[in-house]
Amino acid sequence: MAAASFVRNGKKIVAIGRNYIDHVKELNNAIPKEPFFFLKPTTSYLLSGGNVEIPRGVVAHHEVELGLVIGKTGRDISQENAESYIAGYALAVDMTARNFQDEVKKKGLPWSTVKGFDTFTPVSSFIPKSEVADPHNLNLWLKASEAEWSNFRYDVPYPSFDRARIVHHDIGGPLVPGDQVVCGLADATTKQELVKLEFGVVARNAGYLYQPQ
Repeated sequence: MAAASFVRNGKKIVAIGRNYIDHVKELNNAIPKEPFFFLKPTTSYLLSGGNVEIPRGVVAHHEVELGLVIGKTGRDISQENAESYIAGYALAVDMTARNFQDEVKKKGLPWSTVKGFDTFTPVSSFIPKSEVADPHNLNLWLKASEAEWSNFRYDVPYPSFDRARIVHHDIGGPLVPGDQVVCGLADATTKQELVKLEFGVVARNAGYLYQPQ
């Protein structure tokens, strides 16, 4: 299944928020007692090789993610059965209009827009489940021009599989027009690279303009 297939047929992107403690602290957010999730529109998908378009006035931050591609419908899924619903994995980047998000959060308003701009979910090709020996033991890395962010180990929240497509994020910073971004996902034990995701960053010079209120 190529990226284009699950991107074309996927019905929703469900992301788990505030599940990486260092990033929660970085943003001075409260640590939730249980995971919460938010939706991103599938129109925000960007295939590898494309360009993230940053709307005018937006400061765009990135977070590299492990994506779970759910292969069948389910409800009230037990932890014991959750893994059977996974068809495979993908590497993804969750883009956020951070300055816009800061404003709407202070006002108590929804922040779907800040996550849902076109091109704000770069995604790799599909990784079959059989190629991932242990989803708890993966290396995720991202390089943006001269900067590099990486994460080495984490736990996949199996109880959330019926709700989550993207389940883990890593600390990231702003991306600016002209950046060239390369991300990778590898087995932490064998060092075998499973997939790579690449995209550029450009300014969107038409359409939406963010102006602080």
